[in-house]
Amino acid sequence: MNPRLTVIIPVRNEAGNILPLVDEIEAALTGVTPFEILYVNDGSTDGTAAEIQAAQAGRPHLRLFTLDAGAGKSEALRAGARAARGELLVLIDGDGQNDPADIPRLLAAHDGMEEPGLAMAQRVGRKDTAFKRWQSRQANAIRGRLLRDDTRDAGCGFALLPRTIFLRLPLFDGMHRFLPALVKREREGVVFVDVTDRQRRAGQSKYGFFDRLWVGIADMLGVFWLIRRRSRPASGREVSPPK
Repeated sequence: MNPRLTVIIPVRNEAGNILPLVDEIEAALTGVTPFEILYVNDGSTDGTAAEIQAAQAGRPHLRLFTLDAGAGKSEALRAGARAARGELLVLIDGDGQNDPADIPRLLAAHDGMEEPGLAMAQRVGRKDTAFKRWQSRQANAIRGRLLRDDTRDAGCGFALLPRTIFLRLPLFDGMHRFLPALVKREREGVVFVDVTDRQRRAGQSKYGFFDRLWVGIADMLGVFWLIRRRSRPASGREVSPPK
């Protein structure tokens, strides 16, 4: 039987974080819904792949997809979505800051929607530094005025949505930071769910402040252009041949 849920975890050099996260996902979802865990190894140069392969012993629901080179988080998520067997996708970071115990709450929020859409996490009790929290507030304020996507936590990548919707979204480097705006662009519903935030277990963040600042501004303007250029749905009907 195919799983209903595929938990996609893109990782680059996350040795030390693999098995604890797998254990937590299993504890959160066992008995809740059929699931699989799909790691996408995005060009790791440490022991990440070996740790995943070791964890696969006795776990047929744990899969590993390896990209030939570091392609970036958005491409890793898209590769995972293509390989997923579940009709619903959970996107979760591999550093342990997202708590898998919140996945059933995302699932319940999704199942409570009138039509299938995006259940997007928003962190409370942020564990970032005061400077990073200030940075996020400024970025979210600008983003909200420009994109009108209603999110107060643009930096959170923890989400649940149907595979069919995710694969319709335009792919570009950084698209994972704009899921609410892109899903709304597809005229699909979005609900927000408050979740807990935790400290990273091991390793360091792979991105610096200035990397995200300048690239994020360019991406935001690009998403604004995509929203403005979205075509209007055409209405029509099939015409029967004359009798």
